[in-house]
Amino acid sequence: MSDISGGEIIARMLQKEGVEKVFGIIDGTYFGFYSALHRLGIEIVTPRHETCAAHMAGTYARLTGKLGVCMASNGPGVANLLPGLVVEQADGNRVLAITSARRPSIMYPDRGGAYQCFDQSGVIGKIAKWSAAVSSFDRVPELVRKALRKSYEGRPGVVHVDVPETIMNGKFKADVAYWEPHQYRHMDPVTPTAAQIERAARLLIAAAAPMIHAGSGIIHAGAYAELRRVAELLHAPLTTSWAARGLLDERSPLAIPMPHVKLNHKVRNDADVALIIGTRMGETDWWGKAPYWRKPGEQKTIQVDIDGDMLGLNKPADLAILGDAKVFLGLLADELQRHQGSIALDARRARVAGYGATMKDERAGWDKALADMAVPMHPAHIGAACRRVFAEDTVLVADGGNATIWAMFYHQVTVPNTVISTFKFGMLGAGTSQAVAAAIARPGKPVCCIIGDGAMGFHAQEVETAVRNHAQVIFIVLADKQWGMVKMNQQFMLRPIKTMIFKHLDEDETIKADLGEIEFDKLGQSMGAYGERVSDPKQLQPALERALATGRCAVIHVDVDPVKHMWAPGLIHFKKMHEEPKA
Repeated sequence: MSDISGGEIIARMLQKEGVEKVFGIIDGTYFGFYSALHRLGIEIVTPRHETCAAHMAGTYARLTGKLGVCMASNGPGVANLLPGLVVEQADGNRVLAITSARRPSIMYPDRGGAYQCFDQSGVIGKIAKWSAAVSSFDRVPELVRKALRKSYEGRPGVVHVDVPETIMNGKFKADVAYWEPHQYRHMDPVTPTAAQIERAARLLIAAAAPMIHAGSGIIHAGAYAELRRVAELLHAPLTTSWAARGLLDERSPLAIPMPHVKLNHKVRNDADVALIIGTRMGETDWWGKAPYWRKPGEQKTIQVDIDGDMLGLNKPADLAILGDAKVFLGLLADELQRHQGSIALDARRARVAGYGATMKDERAGWDKALADMAVPMHPAHIGAACRRVFAEDTVLVADGGNATIWAMFYHQVTVPNTVISTFKFGMLGAGTSQAVAAAIARPGKPVCCIIGDGAMGFHAQEVETAVRNHAQVIFIVLADKQWGMVKMNQQFMLRPIKTMIFKHLDEDETIKADLGEIEFDKLGQSMGAYGERVSDPKQLQPALERALATGRCAVIHVDVDPVKHMWAPGLIHFKKMHEEPKA
């Protein structure tokens, strides 16, 4: 028996789980926790805002495959954490949130009038996979084990343990047994049956026009090689969810990148058999419905997911398989290899070649914008310049409405799991902390963050976090001094004819859509980063090269033409996506 705090027990349990970093702002209400982390050699990474701690934990988890852990102090700290947890749950990143709470005698239930007190577990329980409040010191190990068990069950997301400060920091006589992870949670991947593998292979081999649609489940399973092997054996085109872009090198003729929106619809309508793996088939997948997908009666669907609740969730599955994506695809590839001679490839090759011609034509059309050398610059230049300057395995973080769209249309992904954004939530401002976490997750490698000036205004303070943590993030701020996506919507609502003729309205014809000047290069310099401002597209690439050469965090303020920036490509499809498909 020895004196030990509840916080130290949690820290030692995380050490058993292989946790190396915890993200959060230090506070006395959980000193027993973070002081133990420090003693145990687990690095505490401190952003400037708790929301950013959640985003950092989620990004770190997504890029490393490890558990992302964040912490926040009771009351305001937990309130600040909430927006980040909402996003990380929506995006399906494996995050464990540890929070402190007021003492049990006044907190659960709230005595009324207690300082820095609200129903933290109740609120987070509504937005997370699982949440629990620790009621006594004796239950700390049990509830943390349950949180970790829930974290690794099904689709990744957020789990939460709320610990009263008296338990977190108080010392108790205890003889604590620290279990190994395999003693309290399932460790082996869920394996489909041989009959399921055989039936899936039979459907795909017999198909006239098979396709694959894959989501973030491939990223969490690390199933890139297996996915590529199946696609190549079947010569099946691959579309992805927004959050899973780049699962297959986009130079492959089988990759149908998401910016080719109409072609994605065509591929999904042409297919008579669709293999859907690791995705919920949500709204950004058009719910799997016609006219964006072929009608269920005309298209056989094989759906594979680690979470049984996702099977047949939004699109009926003819073959629903509960299983790990990596294991399933490996077994399927082996089965397809055995029957390779039975796969009729000529028609499939012709179909895929036709898709390639369409993509080539569309790219040529988009690239015409790169001939526009006006000052301030056309936003198309930013993504294209970054593709030339940064290495292929550089993580790109995209944040903002139109800024993200321009980045996606002019960026080519050749290495999987190198694009980070909040694709399921569109949360402005998350990109600054996501970029810092990406640099921490992949030490020694620079990170490119393309972000709008509106989004940068949410959490610009995280530039200092990058500087303090020696994270080489190159923040490229597209400055148009307006809420561009909102302004475009307003223009069509208020003056549609004038908007179509003149492309923009006068400032007094829109409602609070314009912003003032922030010199982001100087703001970055004030926090210790390298800063530079460019307006001329001819000066963009040299500025990026100078920023990279510094070896440290940089902020490049890029003045973009506000009208051209507002007319981002594909906006009509984004608007259409918000409408429920008729069929």
